[in-house]
Amino acid sequence: MNLRPLHDRVVVKRLEEERTTPGGIVIPDTAAEKPIRGEVVAVGSGKRLDNGEVRSLDVNVGDKVLFGKFSGTEVKVGEEDVLVMREDDVMAVIEG
Repeated sequence: MNLRPLHDRVVVKRLEEERTTPGGIVIPDTAAEKPIRGEVVAVGSGKRLDNGEVRSLDVNVGDKVLFGKFSGTEVKVGEEDVLVMREDDVMAVIEG
């Protein structure tokens, strides 16, 4: 990827949600919601604190994360749609 986020920003690629319910009903694209799970594909250098120091980010490349539905800015890089958001917009890291 030719995109390097600055400071406390991360680049996240959305992960596709399941298109069928547990009962076997297929959800059409028009009724499906935007996924709120994604994979971090790039991270910035860190957040600059008031005293001038740089605090490294808590998320790393490859982490699976949860974020808000309307978080970040959608950007098209080549053929791929990604989100650029602040680390503060990431709600949780999915472990395991």
